[in-house]
Amino acid sequence: MTEKFTRWDSTEFLKTEEDIGYYLEACMDEAGDDPAFIAKALGKVAKARETLRILGNQPSQSRTDKVR
Repeated sequence: MTEKFTRWDSTEFLKTEEDIGYYLEACMDEAGDDPAFIAKALGKVAKARETLRILGNQPSQSRTDKVR
């Protein structure tokens, strides 16, 4: 029997702003002096927030929505 593996994508588990906050806190603890680690984590957060916006779980963050 052959095992199948898939790539881990942490954005699949970031479903709320609270999840994102915990994720960033854990990343800050783990990163130490590695700015690339934090940059990658911020990229994951941006992807997760865009997914949440598209799915309607979060209001849009665009400037045009804020100006009335």
